Amino acid sequence: MGSAFSLRSDFDGAGLRRLARQTRDADQARRLLALASIYDGGSRADAARLGSVTVQIVRDWVVRFNERGPDGLINGKAPGKPSLLNDEQRTALAQAIERGPTPYLDGIARWRLCDLAQWIWEDFRISVSEETLGREVRAMGYRKLSARPRHHAQDAEAAGAFKKTSPPLWQISPQVPPRAK
Repeated sequence: MGSAFSLRSDFDGAGLRRLARQTRDADQARRLLALASIYDGGSRADAARLGSVTVQIVRDWVVRFNERGPDGLINGKAPGKPSLLNDEQRTALAQAIERGPTPYLDGIARWRLCDLAQWIWEDFRISVSEETLGREVRAMGYRKLSARPRHHAQDAEAAGAFKKTSPPLWQISPQVPPRAK
């Protein structure tokens, strides 16, 4: 078993209670109050009971508090999974999107996400799903644009015959004379 970590000497129990009253973060306040009980002579087990956690978690709080002070007891945002593409690969992807596909080489007329995923695999040997690639492309500032669908046998002249050419009803309705009083 290792030795217990001692708390910083520049704080005391009353100071931590004051900080706990001032903070808007409930988790930070709970952690500050647990550490305040240690400053006042309580055991780590008492602090764990007060914070509704295990003794190991109180030890982690002490380490974070000693390193960063009261701000170390605020929950941080998890970093998440790192991106599959690095900056150089993202730049190459942006250039490929801007340039567009070459029909005789790529065999397509426009980029789709599945085509871009295949291009990334061929150039960088990185397997990217369409959903992930869609998020990546959107984060790069690109949007999905597509032309309005049109039937291949659509007749423009026949469509013109169905357009509304009569004036609106309010323009052709007869004038109603004002009522006499």
